[in-house]
Amino acid sequence: MTGATIIFYLLAALTLVSGLLAVTTRMIFRAAIYLLFCLIGIAGIYFWLQYQFIAAVQIVVYVGGIVVLIIFSIFLTQQAGEKLPKQNLGRQLYSMLAVFCGLALALVQLAQYEFVITDGKPVEPTVANIGKQMLGVDNGGYALPFEIVSILLLAALVGCIVIALKSKTETA
Repeated sequence: MTGATIIFYLLAALTLVSGLLAVTTRMIFRAAIYLLFCLIGIAGIYFWLQYQFIAAVQIVVYVGGIVVLIIFSIFLTQQAGEKLPKQNLGRQLYSMLAVFCGLALALVQLAQYEFVITDGKPVEPTVANIGKQMLGVDNGGYALPFEIVSILLLAALVGCIVIALKSKTETA
């Protein structure tokens, strides 16, 4: 086993374990920290694949932006040390069923996909090429979905803060 393979397995283990801990812990602040480590592991895999720009975007946008915003919203609602309520068995079973259905769907898609060898030369992963591929108008870029997702995330965050503050004032 080479050093590069060991690094990949370590990054993959960091990502998977911290992702699993993020969704299974009942402490909301710990879940945000586990999410932070999961996203750092993903950025490490991007660095390992030599996609430095995507890794930098991963760190700046998700680690530096989204996770810090989540942590600040936890502290603003003053619920950092509280435990989330224990979920009943039915909800746990439905979530496991959803995970297995998602895994089965991914495996079916992977089994049906044919990898095709092309004669074209690969596109260099430069910032200009990534920008043209993702946000270009001529090739059906993804500018509109990016904007829709950003508005959806902002609305979800504002909604979470309003619900948390409303429930705090009702209990006081």
